[in-house]
Amino acid sequence: MRWFLVWCLSAAPLFAEGEKAGEFDYYVLSLSWSPNWCAREGDARGADQCDAAQDHGWILHGLWPQFHQGWPSYCRTPHAPPSRGMTREMSDIQGSSGLAWHQWKKHGTCSGLTAAQYFELSRQAYMSVTRPPVFRKLDQSVTLPAAVVEEAFLQANPALERDMITITCRDDFIEEARLCLSKSLEPVPCGRDVIRDCRAKDARFDPIR
Repeated sequence: MRWFLVWCLSAAPLFAEGEKAGEFDYYVLSLSWSPNWCAREGDARGADQCDAAQDHGWILHGLWPQFHQGWPSYCRTPHAPPSRGMTREMSDIQGSSGLAWHQWKKHGTCSGLTAAQYFELSRQAYMSVTRPPVFRKLDQSVTLPAAVVEEAFLQANPALERDMITITCRDDFIEEARLCLSKSLEPVPCGRDVIRDCRAKDARFDPIR
């Protein structure tokens, strides 16, 4: 029984809450395909992000401080929370000010940065990645292997290697592309608990409306 408990503890992802800000190993840049999120749940919420006029494709879900195993969250930070103006300014790449606020509270507080610095770094990380243009050309929903999405990112970003990106799925949809970056935003290998590729062969991918 003891060996089984030890194995479970070593195999399970580790996370913490209330860690000291600024203590982490690298970042995970999480990009969400907005049309898929809207199809799964955003439309039902009447989310502004899903309005066709917004023209969202890959949006910034978040920039997450990460340990080599596990991740911190809701850290103790001496810095003030962001103003409404700060979160509103992030909605062009995050879809909503509410998501920006949540990302600061859960992840930004662990960066060791001020809110303004964290949002600036998040924008820099988002802009440092070439989002494959092929997905913006879709005119109807398709089903495809998750590996095709990964390959598109690798081709569009020559500095990336396969162990630096993972594609996730949810409810039979392609959900996110997650890229691992150093604190200076250079691509780095992901930890074991991040690099969990979706194995779906026929995941749904919706077009931009």
